[in-house]
Amino acid sequence: MLNVDLHCHSNISDGTLLPAAVAARAKANGVDVWALTDHDEIGGIAAARAAAQALALRYVTGVEISITWAGETVHIVGLQIDETNPQLVQGLSATRNGREQRGRDIAAQLAAAGIPDAFEGALRHVGNPDLMSRTHFARYMVEIGVCADSSEVFRNYLIEGKPGYVPHRWATLKQAVDWIGGAGGVAVIAHPGRYRFSSLQFGALFDEFKQLGGNAIEVVTGSHTPDQYGEYAKVAKRYGFMGSRGSDFHSPGESRIDLGGLPPLPAGITPVWHNWDL
Repeated sequence: MLNVDLHCHSNISDGTLLPAAVAARAKANGVDVWALTDHDEIGGIAAARAAAQALALRYVTGVEISITWAGETVHIVGLQIDETNPQLVQGLSATRNGREQRGRDIAAQLAAAGIPDAFEGALRHVGNPDLMSRTHFARYMVEIGVCADSSEVFRNYLIEGKPGYVPHRWATLKQAVDWIGGAGGVAVIAHPGRYRFSSLQFGALFDEFKQLGGNAIEVVTGSHTPDQYGEYAKVAKRYGFMGSRGSDFHSPGESRIDLGGLPPLPAGITPVWHNWDL
């Protein structure tokens, strides 16, 4: 059985390791098929592909696109994409626009809560304001001792109703699915168990995704609990989605599941990679 990990991040977005280092970690952990899926960014693909080829690690091009749906941020993973597709490249560039201003707005809220210099601090963890995310602020806040770890940060800051929460209008679901499909890829709803939707909202999301040409959902992911593996396997069967599998690895010691550390997909689920030439 192949050990497939189709969701992880490098320092090109909000991970901490270079793409080549993520590839090496995947290989060392027994991953057979690997995709780097940085947030709204394809700048790490060339380095990831080269490192994977040098390690004899089967590589899949990927990206994770931020969208706004029903007022919430949802992530759509694109797999087997052509990263040179102009529509995709332009769409991702437009999606990244606005991150710097959002970062400055987050920093202003944190300053008002007694945490100074947060923009500059977060910038040390990312290097590029266009790629700044809440994760970079969380790392700065751990660094200066405001919180013990990122989990504590996200319990007390950066979420709705807490200091540092700044909503952002991302791409639409249709745009993300169109960009991925136009680039020859497979669209996957990332970690559906993380979203705060009612049953009716989830039904509407899955229906719309399917109507737009969405192909799969993540079933086994580091962002799901073991109970949710079975729950979203049932969702995949109900809607006719393929199932994907990925650790959502960001950093050693920070991610709940390491690369390659997930159990297999539940029985009866068609893997998203079932017809790929692997």
